[in-house]
Amino acid sequence: MTTEATLQMIDGTNWRDFVSGEGVAFLMLGKSDCAACAAWTDELVGYLGADPRFAGKVRFGKMLLDQRGLTDFKREHGEWLKDVHDLPFNTVWVDGDKKKAWPGNGVERLTNRLDGILG
Repeated sequence: MTTEATLQMIDGTNWRDFVSGEGVAFLMLGKSDCAACAAWTDELVGYLGADPRFAGKVRFGKMLLDQRGLTDFKREHGEWLKDVHDLPFNTVWVDGDKKKAWPGNGVERLTNRLDGILG
């Protein structure tokens, strides 16, 4: 079992496998010029390196919506993406279905949601 969870960059080449894979996946949506997104990334990376409780249980990813190659993602998920106005925006996927979504940051908010999903 992995001793540390890591944050994977998700783009047009790997988003489908990431969100539709088996198990639980956390995907943070941001933009490259978003200071709050960068701060949440730093907080999340620090947390993942320090607390192993989700290692091997949850995949963690970050997608920058202003990067090229995400047309298919935006097309397939446009119904809920059109309502995303605040970044960073967080989603939790279980076996390919989006189960939770919320704007903002904070490890406590994230861990509460993951604990609820994982039981």
